[in-house]
Amino acid sequence: MLRVDGLSTGYGHVQVLWDLSLNVEEGEFVALIGANSAGKTTLLKTISGVMRPWSGTVTFQGKRIDTMHPNEIVDLGLSHIPESRKLFTDMSVKENLEMGAYPRRTWKDRANTMRWVFELFPRLEERKNQLARTLSGGEQQMLAMGRGLMSRPKMVLIDEPSNGLAPIVVAEVFQILKSLHAEGITILLVEQNVRQTLQVADRAYVIENGRLVLQGACSFLQANEHVKKAYLAL
Repeated sequence: MLRVDGLSTGYGHVQVLWDLSLNVEEGEFVALIGANSAGKTTLLKTISGVMRPWSGTVTFQGKRIDTMHPNEIVDLGLSHIPESRKLFTDMSVKENLEMGAYPRRTWKDRANTMRWVFELFPRLEERKNQLARTLSGGEQQMLAMGRGLMSRPKMVLIDEPSNGLAPIVVAEVFQILKSLHAEGITILLVEQNVRQTLQVADRAYVIENGRLVLQGACSFLQANEHVKKAYLAL
């Protein structure tokens, strides 16, 4: 479904990603793990069109997207749920969700999609008329995820959904990710909580200093000595 080939990019004159290649098959739950500043967020931004690659290609469902605008990529069915949520804080929960249904193919059916999102996140329905800035951290993360789902994506890129949340909320977020995967949505997840990530994903890539250094099934990575020492504190 998603293929990244020989991708290099960065900010200004500073290179962040170096000749990076990966693929995600339809229906997979794939994780990207690594330390802070390893290049994970930069990779997601480049896939979703927020950044341009210096070299290499990005293909989604057989179509090159590395020269497309972000809205065009969303129209194809690829949604990016960014780090730090990026909500419209002075808009209501309902208005934030409606912004996620902006693509023409999903706007007409937004009411039905919103009902589906409310089934996934019942608290958002309870707070649908509240301003986004009045929500708790966990509720804001749910809203960010719900907004990303309003475009009815075939695949989602999710960046650090558990960041800054209480453990009980983190468990809820991971349960929601499992539910989305069970519904057939393909997931590429960036997450610092490596232990829980390797328990829910199918396989994972390890990125260090902008380069992929390991990949494989999560069971393989859980047993890998480097992963155990660097990311699992074992």
